[in-house]
Amino acid sequence: MHSSDSAALDLPLPLRNFAGTRRILLLVLAASVLFPVAFLLGYGYYDYQRRMEDADDIADRIARVANEHASKVLDLNRQMSTRVVEMLGNSDDTRIRANQKPIHERLSEIGESFSHVAGITVFGVAGEMLASNRFYPVPSVSIASRDDFVTGRAIRPDPYFSLPLIGKVAQSDVFTTSVGRSANDGHFLGLVSIALKREYFSSFYNDLSNGDPGVTVGLYRRDGGILVREPPGPSSISHARNSAFTSAMRSNELFGRVRLNSSVDGVERILAFRRVGDYPLYVASGFPTAVISANWRRHYVLIAVITAVPCIAVWVLVLFSLRQLRAQQSAWERWQAEVAMRLSAEASSRQLRRMGALGNLVANVAHDFNNLLMVVSANMELARRKNFNGLEREVLAVERATAGAEALARRLLSVARKQPLKQEAIDLTTWLPAAAGLIETAVGDKIQVKVQVSPDMWGVRADATELEFAIINIAVNARDAMPHGGRFAIRCQNVRVTADNALADGDYALLAFTDSGEGMNEVTARRAFEPLFTTKLSGAGTGLGLAQVLAACEQAGGTARLDSVPGRGTTVRLYLPRWNIAPQMPLDGADTNSEGLASIKSDAALTPGSVLLVEDNEEVAAGVAAVLATFGCDVRHELTADKAFDVLNEGGRFDLVLSDIQMPGRLNGIDLAEKVRGTWPAQRIVLMTGYADEFERARHTGVTILAKPFNIDELRELVHG
Repeated sequence: MHSSDSAALDLPLPLRNFAGTRRILLLVLAASVLFPVAFLLGYGYYDYQRRMEDADDIADRIARVANEHASKVLDLNRQMSTRVVEMLGNSDDTRIRANQKPIHERLSEIGESFSHVAGITVFGVAGEMLASNRFYPVPSVSIASRDDFVTGRAIRPDPYFSLPLIGKVAQSDVFTTSVGRSANDGHFLGLVSIALKREYFSSFYNDLSNGDPGVTVGLYRRDGGILVREPPGPSSISHARNSAFTSAMRSNELFGRVRLNSSVDGVERILAFRRVGDYPLYVASGFPTAVISANWRRHYVLIAVITAVPCIAVWVLVLFSLRQLRAQQSAWERWQAEVAMRLSAEASSRQLRRMGALGNLVANVAHDFNNLLMVVSANMELARRKNFNGLEREVLAVERATAGAEALARRLLSVARKQPLKQEAIDLTTWLPAAAGLIETAVGDKIQVKVQVSPDMWGVRADATELEFAIINIAVNARDAMPHGGRFAIRCQNVRVTADNALADGDYALLAFTDSGEGMNEVTARRAFEPLFTTKLSGAGTGLGLAQVLAACEQAGGTARLDSVPGRGTTVRLYLPRWNIAPQMPLDGADTNSEGLASIKSDAALTPGSVLLVEDNEEVAAGVAAVLATFGCDVRHELTADKAFDVLNEGGRFDLVLSDIQMPGRLNGIDLAEKVRGTWPAQRIVLMTGYADEFERARHTGVTILAKPFNIDELRELVHG
């Protein structure tokens, strides 16, 4: 009995590492706090920066559209001013007053078709109103003391843009563009003023901003003067002052983005601005940072709430486990004390009873111990699963949402142009090195550009603008293929092509563009020139870049080819037919073959006195007729080729027949040219066209062709040819 009692008392009690378990649970709790907080801080910073970049892009897109709109309006305005100045010539105040009615009618014809024009007015040397498209006879009005008259006289012939004003007679809200007139000897003859409706610009800017009162779009003078602003600021503020924007305008920067507090309404905005063509004007689009911050905060709170839900569940579970662990430790300690007491009590009993009691106790403790271990183990596994699986789902959900937002499709623009090409002779020896700066800008600072041009390069004949766009498209693709930098080499040499399926045998100038980028696989390289085919992410590319390259080469009589090796780079080769550069180049857009040139030379001695103008568009005809009149021509206008042919059949003879191609009726311009050449070979005839598909057909008639739009110098050279 005694030996058995001693064995029972020496039995070791099971151990539990409560401290180690507690440390693990505290680490899990700390991780469940720190990781979500770090994630939220990182995501919040990234989301805020992304929203700021998106606001930059929105403001820049609006500024680009506003800039294009303003450029078109002001270019049209410049053309109208030029037409009026040329119409008036050296007329003084007395002569203009004497011819007020025909001038009024002519001004009405010029300005009535344009909704943005409030009025066209001619002012005299002393600032008195002499003629207007709005009034006949004109009222007695003088602007001698007004800023637009004083400054317009001082800076002539450059245009001056006035601040907003209310018309003295029509009481309309406008700003004016004023051009000073000068006589041949340079003395001041007066001012031509075109008033532009501010409401026209405000309505367009309101459409651009979708009526959002926080988004501002405006047209500004370089000195900060506010011409148009939508939404309008306080009426007492006429200039934007003392800001990064005004500093950029004074520095004559072409475009840029700044973050500033508006001097007009005090609101902090992200502002994108662009200079309007070569005018002393800027368009600017602003996006309020307060709106960006408010949207970011709402989104951030939502993400924080979504992230907090599984985190709170994990925290509750860990805290519950810690509480249970403390209870288990207390129970364990009480149980140990009870076991010690029972073992001590059983020591004085009989050996068999103590051994039996101790055996029963050990069995019960082992059972209960296993149950407690199972509870703790299950809770730990559940905590681990909730910590990773639950939180991981939320994180992945947020990441998918973010990836989806970044992958939104932007508009696929495909511009189908029917404008005739401005073909001209190009000396690649000087032209290509001159374009190196533009290419370096397109590829960026990380990429090294090298240009090699053979000194004996042949000339080519192509549209210089289209060729420049093609090279820029190739450069941009090369930049995208080398995100970490690389080399972009341009080599230009003469080649002889024979037995080629795509090219006629002959001499060609070869322009090879090689990058050290990622290259393309065989399938991508085979489809690279297909329109709308792109390997870029949705919204990152239009698929029109290399398609434009191929089109530009084919329109010049050549072709483009591409070779690429994955991982080693891509080479794009442009083949352009050889063109012998003559000492004097033909007019851009005018294709004069040998027969047409001979016709012009044969009539060179004839001084033009009468012109038969055949044009179905009366506004175009009026403009051309006015230009011809300035050359001293007597112009007769017919609306159709049928009527023009009848006039010639009835015995009418003219020094020049100037006809459009596309016209209603039985005959078009080409038919008229063929009939005139067949019936009256000595009659000079020139065709005009604005369509590329008609340009090629008209070329075979053997007459001179003017590509619309043509300038006055082209028309003067043909008329006096």
